[in-house]
Amino acid sequence: MSEQHAPLVSVRELRKHYHLNGGLLRKGVAVKAVDGVSFDIHRGETFGLVGESGCGKSTLGRAILRLFDITSGEIHFAGQEIAQASERQLKPLRKRMQAIFQDPYSSLNPGMTVQQLIAEPMQIHGYRREEQQTRTEFLLEKVGLKREHLQRFPHEFSGGQRQRISIARALSVRPEFVLCDEPLSALDVSVQAQVVNILQDLQEELGLTYLFIAHDLSMVRHISSRIGVMYLGKLVEVAPADALYQHPAHPYTRALLAAVPQPDPRIRNLEQATLRGEIPSPTAALPGCHFCSRCPHAMPVCQTQEPTMQEIAPGHFTACWLFRT
Repeated sequence: MSEQHAPLVSVRELRKHYHLNGGLLRKGVAVKAVDGVSFDIHRGETFGLVGESGCGKSTLGRAILRLFDITSGEIHFAGQEIAQASERQLKPLRKRMQAIFQDPYSSLNPGMTVQQLIAEPMQIHGYRREEQQTRTEFLLEKVGLKREHLQRFPHEFSGGQRQRISIARALSVRPEFVLCDEPLSALDVSVQAQVVNILQDLQEELGLTYLFIAHDLSMVRHISSRIGVMYLGKLVEVAPADALYQHPAHPYTRALLAAVPQPDPRIRNLEQATLRGEIPSPTAALPGCHFCSRCPHAMPVCQTQEPTMQEIAPGHFTACWLFRT
């Protein structure tokens, strides 16, 4: 496969487990934050990732950037295996993989000006001073801020403006891949659409590839090419955005979409039944489908055997025994 058609990011059987050491009863227990996830992200697309809080979305995104060591699995970036790469081997790739985090205030150093914040990544990667200045002014304009803002500090801006600064900082070293880790959740609804439009415009102009993690399902549909649904550390469904919303397959995906408030009371939800039970502990060793304890369609096989991903339509994959023939 040529580099142009090969996935920019490829993840295979990725696992990230955290071992608990608090007391005798917890000795040897592991929290399976990410448990055997596999998927690809193609160049120029936005791959959306949704799921309940604690399902492992952010852990998965940060593992792909190698912000920490993983337990097992493979991560390929632009054809290069990076899962076991050392920090020295990763450094040339750091400027090709950047992140925009959830809280723009905590991710920006309050003691640095906007100019210093945006220029700092370029200093680390050896950009000339003139290039730093030109690039900083260019990006500031692209995210809708003015040159007069360069000498101000983060506390002088609104939440939406701080997130624009975070976007400019992430793009300063010309990355190819950007992790957008819930970049809208700390913003007012009126500002969210503006930030999404900026991200889309920059993607088209600069040829960026996004992994977009969010809770807002309507916003994810608007920005994403394909969407993955996570539950308890596992990917349970992957499909093109429109296909996922029009024909959700996995019972958990249906429940997520049914939980979205509808402005028109005449519109009925896809799945009226409320999910039963509680989310199992991430430390539990579950032999079958992790969702079976809450699934209204659970069968005996669901309790003993874990389903694997199966293609049920072109580009539409799900891990559910309901679709086994």
